[in-house]
Amino acid sequence: MRIAYCINGTYNSGGMERVLANKANFLVKRGCEVIIITTDQKGRAPFFALSPKIQCYDLGVNYDENNGKGFINKVWHYPFKQWKHKKSLTKLLDHLRTDIVVSMFGNDVPFIWKIKDGSKKVLEIHFSRFKRLQYGRKGIWKWADAFRNRADGRIVKKFDKFVVLTHEDQAYWGDLPNMIVIENAKNEWGDHKALLESKNVIAVGRYNYQKGFDRLIEAWRLVHIRFPDWKLQIVGDGELRSELEMLVGKYNLEGAVVLKKNTSDILSEYLDASLLVLSSRYEGLPMVLLEAMSVGLPMVAFTCKCGPRDLITDGENGFLVPEGDVPELAAQIMQLMEDSALRKEMGEVARIGSERFSEPVIMEKWMQLFDNLIKRKR
Repeated sequence: MRIAYCINGTYNSGGMERVLANKANFLVKRGCEVIIITTDQKGRAPFFALSPKIQCYDLGVNYDENNGKGFINKVWHYPFKQWKHKKSLTKLLDHLRTDIVVSMFGNDVPFIWKIKDGSKKVLEIHFSRFKRLQYGRKGIWKWADAFRNRADGRIVKKFDKFVVLTHEDQAYWGDLPNMIVIENAKNEWGDHKALLESKNVIAVGRYNYQKGFDRLIEAWRLVHIRFPDWKLQIVGDGELRSELEMLVGKYNLEGAVVLKKNTSDILSEYLDASLLVLSSRYEGLPMVLLEAMSVGLPMVAFTCKCGPRDLITDGENGFLVPEGDVPELAAQIMQLMEDSALRKEMGEVARIGSERFSEPVIMEKWMQLFDNLIKRKR
């Protein structure tokens, strides 16, 4: 079986890149031939290790060059880059003759399903139906996001299969005959288990609007009053680093809130924590929650769309907080901080529950999907 994945790049440390690396490495071990096709790699190494058996191609389209340069700039350059992308990808797929091509819901979505290379086309989304409406952009960008959101509803129907991460999100898309739910798999970290005795709270993710770390820092201002000896460690990096640093300074939280850079050894960070907080404004199926569960960390999360409701059973393996309720987020964090027995009870429930997201369980769903598509192709 020959499978190609199309993604912007593999150099980022995000959940989508981690999931792709895990899946690709698993598939080559199962004897599949895996190809990863990028548009914006620019010679950068993958953040997560890839098997040397995986073939990587970059098309050099470089959409990211126009990010942050305004609406007119993007509208001016985007059509040419789409033309270049379609031409280069069509030529490559004609050469590769893969059985399956999987789009990770990137810039190829408008045209990849039209390419007649003989492969079955699969679309997988790592966010939710409302992703574009949750960017929080203003003015003409808000109009553009609404327009593209409506277009998404039409275009997902064009693919042989459309894969979403949660049953919550499946309901938002409506009754689509080509849609299927396949969750992300957790990392296989063996028997590692957090002791839950440190005075560290962890959050992980890119420093951007989506992850809502501004709201978490505001919550920590309340937490710090009662628990000045505890630390919040936010592991990540991104465009809002300076803004978050300013917020830490504004609330006099230097030393109490630590902005830690990305690490390839994220397991050690989880093991050194006593609970995880997810303050996101929107998600798909957060890898950070799966990672926390796998090492037995209790969790506190906003009920954003989508993911937390599928992973957290309120009061059993963590707490769900109404979206945007910062004081309640602080209150639930403090409840776990002051009750070590509750932390350990919830952490154990989380660890046991993570087994339904084990790599063999989830990847078997993918193998069945691919096998069925190839049978239809024949």
